Amino acid sequence: MDSHGQNEQRVVWSVVGTDIGPLLLAATPDGLVNVVFHATDAVRERSLDRLASRLGTDPVEAPDSPLLAEAIRQFEAYFAGTRRDFDLPLDWSLISGFNRQVLRELAAGVPYGSVVGYGDLAGRVGQPRAAQAVGVAMGSNPLPVVVPCHRVVESDGGIGGFGGGLETKRKLLALEGVLPEPLF
Repeated sequence: MDSHGQNEQRVVWSVVGTDIGPLLLAATPDGLVNVVFHATDAVRERSLDRLASRLGTDPVEAPDSPLLAEAIRQFEAYFAGTRRDFDLPLDWSLISGFNRQVLRELAAGVPYGSVVGYGDLAGRVGQPRAAQAVGVAMGSNPLPVVVPCHRVVESDGGIGGFGGGLETKRKLLALEGVLPEPLF
């Protein structure tokens, strides 16, 4: 609590090295709130500024924070191939409406090692003609990897787009056994 008896919104962050490059992880007391690909200095600073603006408080670097420790452990296990599912509290405050509905369905209904089409996912949330809107929801996903937008592909067999870049999407799908590992 702050000096006025109000709950203070604390945002902590850390960068984790992975096989797909550095990931910025940010958490609030409610759970993991943001995962950012390619967290180089410039990307990290822009992301932290955006989080501060959206959440109303400056994020604090705290890799040893209990809010992040379990997330870091689970990400390391996922990339080591020893974890298939994330079991973390999530803070959904950065997304709302249709996008939140789609992302929640994705998180709950598309398991490790499988994929779903944009249109199929739209149908699962009762909007079968909203494939393009599902694509927008994937692009606005504040929790990639944990909420596995990399598992959403085109109905014609194409890989589709990806905010982290197509090479990152290919690597994640290969890690999960959906695509073969690149030869080089």
